[in-house]
Formats: sequence, C-alpha cells, structure tokens
Amino acid sequence: MENPNTFYKQALEQHQKDVKLLFQKLTTLSVARLLVFVSTFVAVYFTFSNLQIAVLILIAGIVGFAVLLSKYTDLKAQHHLKKALVAINEEELKIASGDFHDREDGLQFQNPNHAFSLDIDLFGKGSFFQFINRTATEEGAKALVAELTANNITSIASRQEAIKELAEKPTWRQHFSAVASLIKTETPALQIVDWLKNHSSFLPKIIRVLPLVFTVCSIMILLLAIFNVISFLYVGFWLLLGLGISGVYLKKINMLSANTDIVKDTFKQYASLLEQIESANFSSALLKEKQAYIQQESKKASFIFQQFSKNLDALDNRNNFLYAIFANGYFLSDLRNAYQIEQWIAQYKTTVAHWFEVVSFFDTYNTLGNYVFNHPDYVIPEIVNTNEVIHAKDLGHPLLDASKRITSDLLIGDQQFFIVTGANMAGKSTFLRTVSLHIVMANVGLPVCASSSKYNPIKLITSMRTSDSLTDDSSYFFSELTRLKFIVDTLKDDRYFIILDEILKGTNSTDKAIGSRKFVEKLVSKNAIGIIATHDLSLCKIEKELEEVKNYYFDAEIINDELFFDYKLKQGICQNMNASFLLKKMEII
Repeated sequence: MENPNTFYKQALEQHQKDVKLLFQKLTTLSVARLLVFVSTFVAVYFTFSNLQIAVLILIAGIVGFAVLLSKYTDLKAQHHLKKALVAINEEELKIASGDFHDREDGLQFQNPNHAFSLDIDLFGKGSFFQFINRTATEEGAKALVAELTANNITSIASRQEAIKELAEKPTWRQHFSAVASLIKTETPALQIVDWLKNHSSFLPKIIRVLPLVFTVCSIMILLLAIFNVISFLYVGFWLLLGLGISGVYLKKINMLSANTDIVKDTFKQYASLLEQIESANFSSALLKEKQAYIQQESKKASFIFQQFSKNLDALDNRNNFLYAIFANGYFLSDLRNAYQIEQWIAQYKTTVAHWFEVVSFFDTYNTLGNYVFNHPDYVIPEIVNTNEVIHAKDLGHPLLDASKRITSDLLIGDQQFFIVTGANMAGKSTFLRTVSLHIVMANVGLPVCASSSKYNPIKLITSMRTSDSLTDDSSYFFSELTRLKFIVDTLKDDRYFIILDEILKGTNSTDKAIGSRKFVEKLVSKNAIGIIATHDLSLCKIEKELEEVKNYYFDAEIINDELFFDYKLKQGICQNMNASFLLKKMEII
C-alpha cells in the first residue's frame, strides 16, 4: 500500500492546481455573461425600430446568457468540490503531524452507563474518536459511534474485508467525502424520514389529470382571444378561475412547501452520493450487500432522489410572485407539483430510510477505510477460535507518537485473569487502555497497533473512571459499587473481557484490600477473563491460590536520584514504588 503522506501531498498539489484553473474559467464565464448581457441590451436598443430583428436578438441573447449561466453553475459546483478535496488533504497532513485536538471530539457520545465508552478515551479531547473520525454527515458520525460502541463480535471478518477494500480506494473515498461535506442540511435525515412516513396526502386523484386538462383549455382560450374569436376578458376570467381552484388547497400546499423547502437540498446532495455508490465496483460481501439496498427498485436510487429533488424545485418556484400568479392561474402548477410530490412520498416513504442508512454506512466505513490507509504498518488481527484470547506482539497505544511509543507483548488465554502492579506513572493505565482499544478496534474490523495479533473475539467491559454525582445524590464509593454490580450482572448474559483500574478507591486501605480480593475471586469463579491494575501488592497473593491468576508489573528505577521507566510489561510483582520519592523530588515534603 502506498505511503499515505505521499498520496496526500500529491493529491493536494493536483487539487490546488484544479481550483486555480477552475477559478480562471469561472472568471472568464462571468465576463462573457456580462458582455452578452450588455451587447444584447445595446443591440436591442439600436434595432428597436425593427421589432422582428430586435426580438430575434433578444431571444439569441437570452439563450446565450442561459447557456453561459448553465456552464458557470456546473463549473462552480466543480470548484466547490475541488476546494473540498483540497481541505480534505490538508486536514490529513495536519492530523498526520499530530495536530488533531481542535477537531470534533464527540464528548456528547460519552456514556457513563455504557460498558466501556467512559473509561478508555474513546470520546473527548485527544480521544480515539477525535483522531479517527472523518465522517461528513451527522448521521455518519452517529453510525461511527454505534460501530465503536457496539461490542459486536459477529461477522468481524466481513467488516475487515469491507474496510480493507475501501482503504485501497483512496480517490473514491475522498470524492465521496468531498461530496458529503458539501451537504448543508437544515433537517436531520431521521427527521426527514419521520416527516415522509407521517405525511398524509390531501389531494384527490382527479388532480392527476386536472392540471393537464386545464392547461390545454388555457392554451385554447388564449389562441381564440389572439384570433379575435372571443374577447380577451375571457382570458382574465380564466386566470381568476385557475387561481380560485388553486386557492382551495392553498393552505395545505403552503404547509407542504414549508416542509419541502428545507429538505430539497438534502435530496439533491444525497442523490450525488447514491450515484457514486451505485457506480462503484465492490468485491467484498458487506459492501455489495449495502450497494444492493439502493438497487432494488426498477430505477436507480440516485435517479429517484434526483426526480424528487426536481419536483421540490418546481414547487419552490411558487415563491416568485409573478410566476405563481400566471402558472397557477393558467396551468394549476401548484396542484400539479404538489400531486407529484405526494405520489413520490406514497411510493418511496418506507424505502428512503434504507437509502439514508446506506449513505451513513459508507460515510462511516470511509472513516474506517481511511484509518487503515493511514496506518499501513498496523496489522489486522487474525480471528481465531482457540484458548488464546489475545496474543499480540509489540502491542502499543495507537494515539501515542510512534517515535516515543513503547510496546509490549501480550498473551492472555481463556479464563485467565492478570493482576498488574507498578509504580505511579509506570504505564499501567496506558496499558489497560491499549488492551481495551485492541479489543474495540478488532471487533470493529480495524487493524491494531501491533506487529502481529491473534484474537478470539470477546466483548469488553471496564471500570476505570468512576465519579460521584451530586445530581443523583450518590457518593463516589456507591458509584463504584454500582459499576461493579453492573459488571457482575452483565457477566450472566455473555462472555466479557474485564478491565479494572484500582477498584474500591472510595474506602480505607484494609477494606479495599479485602473487597478487591473477594471481587477478583468472584470474577475468577465465573471464568471471567481480564486485567486489574492495582497498587495493592497483597492482591498478588491470589496467584498462589488460583491457577487462573497471573501477576504482571511495570517497573520503575531510581538511578542517580532520577526516576526511570521502561514502560515494558513484565511477569511478576512490582517491588519499586515511587510516591515518597516524587514527594521529596518535588519538594512537597
């Protein structure tokens, strides 16, 4: 796989050139439009005495102006797209340099009642979500959160295959993301879906043919008036009749127009995304399955969205007062457009939700594929069905600077429980989050920060950060107990990998030692798998009593009155603690 930074630099350079060239073309077209307008006005002025020539010049000028305007509009859309692609590649290079802490951090998705989302820096400042997220739509971001927090251990190989395939399509992914980034929605997709499902049709079936019949009659009356068969007064009376018929449904059409006005741009942009998905060639089963969702109708989903978008635009023309008067008076345009919109809603209101979900899926998997592309040195875990739950070599935390990252090997088997001791700042908590992220990333289908990994899929549950709550009137200790009970109750339903960091901090040391020991014994009796980090060395005695328990530690050494850490996981019990040394070193005592 090619070097990601090289790709981003080359793509950035090319897109910047394209932006500059398109800007020059837009400027040329703007000048040309102005010249056509001025020259047409001048020519009509000097030929006004010869009305036929003046009219021909006016028509030619209008056509020429319209053609230039159409080209300008198309080029402007390309210009916006290229600028979005420039921004994407600039952002990737910026993140690759370690500068990503100003991005959306997803703190709102942090849930203290979730199995692990509060504990492992999944959301918040400097979080994994902040680092990985490239979704361009609100629904895509929520779908990404759902993937990261799902604890889904089924079909991992299928997700790995899909993500890997998208990783190999960086140009396609960037184009999709650029188009998606241009979507400026006033209304979330779920709200649009609810509106479509709950919309009640108000126009009778006769509206299907009435506007056509009325239009034919309007043309006939106008021709009869032109040839003096009838008075032009009848043309005016017919206009009033048309306005009267339209006025019967004016209030309901106004309500429909208010709803459609805020969603028309959404359908227009989503049509572009659906078209890109439809036209892609996928080989992985999951991507082909999602692609098939938008190919079940006789017409392409993108075409159906485009059709609806055009209907919405047609109804939006009623906001032009003169157009509304004559179009409704002679052609019943509001009734015709509103009827077409209602027929579309009736046919597709239950299908639209699936199409929105497909777009959200690809927005999410673009992010996952992008992560794989950005980390060619990471390894996709080999899914195994053995007694080894995690067997990883050179396992490290993916958010740490690669030049400073210290890795460790990890082998933990089924029904094993590790007790990890170590000095302050020696790396225990980082190690726990590293293992947690390995499980989360492996379950999603992502590569992990390791040189190799064999993984027997398992769900994750943690207790690493607990806080008291004034709102719930609960103490810190009670919150800890509630969390531990949540873990025990959850173990009744499924197999989990448990990660604990210094539990029962809210009580005295003797009580804590006794309680921690009994809790670990309880977990082991339930054949639980996991790791607990602690400063309490007395907990390590369990290894002698229970075969499933193993002791590991992170070391710290004081050399020449300086503290040194190697951040390497070792088997055994830590003997060097550093709290007193640090207190003296910092002249606190």
